Amino acid sequence: MGHHMLAGNPPVALSLRHSARARRISLRVSGLDGRVTLTIPRGVSEAEALAFARSRADWLRGHLAGRPEQIVVGLGCDLPVEGEILRIVPGTGRRIVRDAAQLCVPGPQESVGARLEGWLKARARDRLAAASDHYAALLGRRHTRLTLRDTRSRWGSCSAKGALGYSWRLILAPPDVLNYVAAHEVAHLAQMNHSPAFWAEVERIYGPYQEARGWLRTHGSDLHRFKFTTQA
Repeated sequence: MGHHMLAGNPPVALSLRHSARARRISLRVSGLDGRVTLTIPRGVSEAEALAFARSRADWLRGHLAGRPEQIVVGLGCDLPVEGEILRIVPGTGRRIVRDAAQLCVPGPQESVGARLEGWLKARARDRLAAASDHYAALLGRRHTRLTLRDTRSRWGSCSAKGALGYSWRLILAPPDVLNYVAAHEVAHLAQMNHSPAFWAEVERIYGPYQEARGWLRTHGSDLHRFKFTTQA
């Protein structure tokens, strides 16, 4: 995937995606992180596609201007952890400690975000492993492994070989939402589809799931607003 900076005020970064399946040039702004993708069908030159993007520049900038700004995580920041808003404050010692409605993070200020990201990933792995084991036992199936990523297009996955994958950012969501995603992916161990039989399995092992599913649809993109490092 190539890249191009669309000139103007402000400039807009484009990711260029060549596609043999696309029938027309298209622009897409990610609802998660605001990334702009310019899809170029086979037989269309980059010059033609970029001319199309320039013709839509005002629309792009207006759309991006209306998005919530990213939040750089650091001292004094309010961060959702398992659905509770915690204030990040300086800590002592060597470990991150939760103290009531605060997260006490030791170390240099410039490393707070990176340290918190590592702490959250470890916490997410513990919670998701426990939830996956629980729902797999209810289902009567076994998963083969569990991986965490910072996925942007989906919250979880289940392979045909029984490997489960999750977004570590689920640890920022309320526990019921994290548990729903675990139950959803575990249910794929029995039904590798989204048929009525699949949703029946989800409801059997998790219970009524509509509220948790709705929470993700309404608030899920907010979990991607938090930026833990200064790197792009």
